Amino acid sequence: MKISKKIVTAIFVFVSTITNSFSQTNPLFTQENAEKLASLPLHCITQEFPNKTGHSSDGAADHKMLPSDLHPSFYGCLDWHSSVHGHWMLIKLLKAFPEIKDKAKIIKTLENSFKSEKIKTEAEYFTKYKTTKTFERTYGWAWLLKLDQELLTWNDPMAKKWHQNLQPLTKEIVRIWTEFLPKQTYPNRTGVHPNTAFGLCFALDWAIATKNETFEMAVISKANEFYYEQKNAPAYLEPDGSDFLSPNLEIADLMRRIMPPLEFETWFKAFLEPKSIENILKMPVVSDRTDFQIVHLDGLSLSRAWCMKGIAKSLSKTNPLKMKFEKKSEEFLEKTLPNVTSGNYGGDHWLASFAVYAIFD
Repeated sequence: MKISKKIVTAIFVFVSTITNSFSQTNPLFTQENAEKLASLPLHCITQEFPNKTGHSSDGAADHKMLPSDLHPSFYGCLDWHSSVHGHWMLIKLLKAFPEIKDKAKIIKTLENSFKSEKIKTEAEYFTKYKTTKTFERTYGWAWLLKLDQELLTWNDPMAKKWHQNLQPLTKEIVRIWTEFLPKQTYPNRTGVHPNTAFGLCFALDWAIATKNETFEMAVISKANEFYYEQKNAPAYLEPDGSDFLSPNLEIADLMRRIMPPLEFETWFKAFLEPKSIENILKMPVVSDRTDFQIVHLDGLSLSRAWCMKGIAKSLSKTNPLKMKFEKKSEEFLEKTLPNVTSGNYGGDHWLASFAVYAIFD
């Protein structure tokens, strides 16, 4: 059955209400935890090096440009997408804890990043060079829309100004994503940045929040095309050695957004067989947190936690997986949270955002 827009919107509102309620009662939802996590992006947003630009050069002149020349707003935290979701995280925590420690410093940092001229340069990057249309597709695009959504839903004069300044970049991301969707013949099922299902989750959330019906229906259509008929997904093979996303839980986290709960429950039963579920409930082993790739597996624990939490909300009370996923989500969070602030930049530059999304959303 193809899902209508009205049903999707109703599900989104219902899930958002429950999620907000959960957040307020979550024992990890404390100002102390928020302040510890906020310190990480607050430190690295203006830290230019080490840096992984991801820039494909057209010639010698732009090959020699510094990260801050290419990306005056989002040059820190090692790479563009980590800077973007670091900004999202600070906005999220400012909204949740208006008296958070270092509030003045956070606001000053964000004010600098959201300067109109800097955001215009960020937007122009995607059309200025021959090879940058695919830059950060679609992981960075998704986090940019999540950042835009967070500002949009904050009734604050400062946030309204930042949101307005962000629009040239937001509109550019939506434009190139809308152009890309019809051309995307196959989904990317990797457990790292290009994962299609993860990107579509955030794209759908943004489209509903902004009432962009054209983009919303394009996302729903593509999700159904890629995943609606899928059965017996091989989650028993997860994870790969540097995964920070569960390819199959991300699919389920997307499909629960576009299906009524009863239909999703039926779909999910056919999607993951018992041996796959047993496997994804195992805690990933992180052997070396100083390794920038291996430490991704801490992120996998956090993303599994938010996926399981979201999926559980769409399962009936009589479904044994509901309680199992709720408990495992809490376990993954509690065991991983101490590792987020390990003192190693390979995790410190990005893991806090994953922790905040897993706890607060």
